[in-house]
Amino acid sequence: MTHTDETTTEAVSILNGLISILEDGKLGYTNAAEHVENHAIKAEFLDYARERALFIVELQDEINKLGKSTDTSGGGPLGVLHRAWIDIKSSFTSGDTEAIVNACVTGEEAAVEKYKMALEKNELDGSQIAILSKQLNSIQSTLDRIKMKSN
Repeated sequence: MTHTDETTTEAVSILNGLISILEDGKLGYTNAAEHVENHAIKAEFLDYARERALFIVELQDEINKLGKSTDTSGGGPLGVLHRAWIDIKSSFTSGDTEAIVNACVTGEEAAVEKYKMALEKNELDGSQIAILSKQLNSIQSTLDRIKMKSN
């Protein structure tokens, strides 16, 4: 599929929006890991942060394939919507594991929603859709695992 300038711009905008969400998730999990006492949960959060970092690289590669450079300003239509992770830092100061886990759930639910919106836009090509679908499945299973901890 050949991209017109318009579809390329739209695809890059979508991917950049998801990158900002992933950046927030990576930061959110790193912060969460620093504030939980439980070593098993700490290790899991660091794993999730590393996974987010890998996802970011995958999406940046896709943007580069489109002949564009990645925009790290966190702009774009999805950029405004990714505040869920940012807003949760306040709960981290308490060392309250339950509050931290719940904050991570909120952040991941927002990420899942943005991925679904991105996939519904029909602006992406097959390989981009495949990557986003794989990342979405992984984020969804992470969300399910975290939710089990919050019960």
